Amino acid sequence: MKNFAVCFNKNIPNSVAVKDKLLKILSDKGLNAKELNVDNLQDGFDFVFVIGGDGTILKSARFFAKFEIPIFGINLGRLGFLSQSSKENLENSLDLILQGKYVIQDRIMLSSGKFTALNDFVIKGCETGRTTKFSLKINGKPAGDYLADGMIIATPTGSTAYGLSAGGPVLEPSLKAFVIVPICPHTLSARPVVVPDSENISISTDGKYVLSCDGQELYELDKEIVIKKSDFCAKLALLDGAEFYSILRDKLHWAVPPVYVNKF
Repeated sequence: MKNFAVCFNKNIPNSVAVKDKLLKILSDKGLNAKELNVDNLQDGFDFVFVIGGDGTILKSARFFAKFEIPIFGINLGRLGFLSQSSKENLENSLDLILQGKYVIQDRIMLSSGKFTALNDFVIKGCETGRTTKFSLKINGKPAGDYLADGMIIATPTGSTAYGLSAGGPVLEPSLKAFVIVPICPHTLSARPVVVPDSENISISTDGKYVLSCDGQELYELDKEIVIKKSDFCAKLALLDGAEFYSILRDKLHWAVPPVYVNKF
């Protein structure tokens, strides 16, 4: 690798300081890297370090996916589920990257026309405080109607985000599948559904609705939306030994028993 970039989000505290530190470390190792603001991305690199929270990584991943450029996340946010490093172990992580001790994992994404998402598409009615009827079709065939606050279509990567909080299952990132999760459905029979990523998912409502792409881009639409697998994959660089279930345990406290406090 010769062409590096360091992408940062100036709106996140300490992002500029960590960016400057990383650029200096690279320079001390005889490597040049271009500085990129997350709001002004460009291509032409072999590898990109992304400094910020999961939102910064999601935005960067969507952009660099179409150029097949791998990204490596350095967490400055709260959860940092998509990150592989923190500012405290920055130099050690960089050394491992330069030694080639990492793998690049392809993460499937969602697509609908000009819209793309790595985590999820969320569809909600425009009337705040009221449920909306959502009609679901899979490959053009009716699959069900939901009276709900909204619908989430998530990738395996996004299954640990909004879909999880809405009661959806956790999908291992390498699975070739999507999960469809109704948000607060007004029935006891509505349950999340996992479908192959080869399926075309269609959702329509009786009126206007709002489409959210990774919780970052909002669009008001009034026509049926057809969602399918994107032609591009996000390329996430993961350090050797990074294991999905350990990340679940460490960051989401998955399957961790409660701590009992002796009050006596």
